[in-house]
Amino acid sequence: MRRRLGGWVAVVIAGLLVVTAGCAGKQTGPQDLAAQAPVGTEVADEASAEPVAADAPPAVEGMGGAPRRSASPSAKPTPKPKTTRAAGPRAVPKPPTETKVPPPPPPPPASGCKPRYEGVQASRAQVKAALADAAERTYWPTSAPDIAIPLNLLKATAWQESGWQSNIIACDGGVGLMQVMPGTAEWMNQRFGQSYDIDAYQDNAYLGGTYLAWLTKYIGDMYFDADYRLDASLCTSELNSCLLNAVIAAYNYGHGAVAREGEPLTIPNPQYVRNVRALMTECECLGF
Repeated sequence: MRRRLGGWVAVVIAGLLVVTAGCAGKQTGPQDLAAQAPVGTEVADEASAEPVAADAPPAVEGMGGAPRRSASPSAKPTPKPKTTRAAGPRAVPKPPTETKVPPPPPPPPASGCKPRYEGVQASRAQVKAALADAAERTYWPTSAPDIAIPLNLLKATAWQESGWQSNIIACDGGVGLMQVMPGTAEWMNQRFGQSYDIDAYQDNAYLGGTYLAWLTKYIGDMYFDADYRLDASLCTSELNSCLLNAVIAAYNYGHGAVAREGEPLTIPNPQYVRNVRALMTECECLGF
């Protein structure tokens, strides 16, 4: 009985030694774990590493560089190709691609003149819907389909120009919500093959959006190599550093005061630009 038991013990011990040796030869290291990961893991990590935008900066800070962005704490950083962004406007602009241009703005009105009102004023809800519709339009579907007019830019411009009053007529002749000049409206209708009614608040919003889109292409082609991004994060402390500021300035002063052949990009109305930029993040109209 003892001899048989001793034999069995020897067999069991020998078996355990074989099993232990086999396991030791197949320890799973970090490389093996990575190799065993299912297809698509790397893509999932990359997606989860998408940076989360910080809250919009205050108006004064908004005139500076891009808001800080921080990665999600649970995300694994994955190297991504750097996005090409405009370093700033060209010192020497390219010739304009748009050779037919809108009429220049009228001279300033006489002091003491007061605006007048005609017709029924649209409600805030109606104005909000019209501006949202204008922001969703593709103004250059063939030659520049990536041009998009941000909704907060339309809202801020309309608030700066008219306080969202759709039936106001300024002393200089500016009409309605976006304070479009009659000559500019006529020119844009011809250029884009439209028949917008400057006195109708919906069409007035479209005319304002159309003018912003035209300025985006005109200035973007000349100074930004057809980079049409109206992105505040591309702006630095210099007002003439980005397309957004240039388009805002030109909406107020005309394209000829901002973009001239052979000359650097100019911002002749810095206070107007600062006002609209501030309204883009702080306007009470954003909450309507």
